[in-house]
Amino acid sequence: MAKKSMAKALAEVLRGFQGAAPGVMGSAVVSVDGFAVASELPGSVEERRVSAMAAAMLAIGEQTANEFEHGELERVFVEGVEGYTIVTSAGAESVLAAIASKDAKLGLIFLQMGRTAEAVKEVMSR
Repeated sequence: MAKKSMAKALAEVLRGFQGAAPGVMGSAVVSVDGFAVASELPGSVEERRVSAMAAAMLAIGEQTANEFEHGELERVFVEGVEGYTIVTSAGAESVLAAIASKDAKLGLIFLQMGRTAEAVKEVMSR
């Protein structure tokens, strides 16, 4: 699949995720190296910063889970006063990141992130 059509397909997956998970304000698919592959982020959020931080968060989360023998990492979850940042693996080479408001339904977001990560893996393997 050409890069342009892959990015388009991933953007569609991200829009579907945001539509299915109320409270998600933005999301991105990022390479494990910290480069944006596709994103649906609000204009006030810088894609390059989100990409770099998401990849770093996942790497540190994996190291922490391994160090403390917690098994395979499910997600990295950061809670701030105004909202959440959630990062999960979306295959060997990609990361799925979501930014959510404080009133978001986390259970629904976690469920939809799992489904979206699977969809991302499928698109990336074409």
